[in-house]
Amino acid sequence: MKYSERDEGPFRVIALTGEVDMCDSPQARKQILKALNARNHVLVDLSDVEYIDSSGIASLVEGYQLARKHNLEFGLVGVSEAAMRVLQLARLDQVFPIHGSVGERLQQQGD
Repeated sequence: MKYSERDEGPFRVIALTGEVDMCDSPQARKQILKALNARNHVLVDLSDVEYIDSSGIASLVEGYQLARKHNLEFGLVGVSEAAMRVLQLARLDQVFPIHGSVGERLQQQGD
């Protein structure tokens, strides 16, 4: 897994790429929690995720819970087919705010 970070509007965007598995999910978790602990609203871009396992999903859930605790926004953007299948199996597609893209989410900001 590789990741990159950038600021877009009020959000810290963390883009994950490749496979988010047991070996890599601690790094994803660290970046997500670091951004939230710095009191950033966070969007996790999953558009280039080829595979995500339960440990990767657990990192997202932990981020979502921390965001709620700190009254911050947390969402997923550009969710790949592979990631969406896992989210749907766990019914987490009903829990996470999911947006087609960062631009789509930013557009909602103005509405």
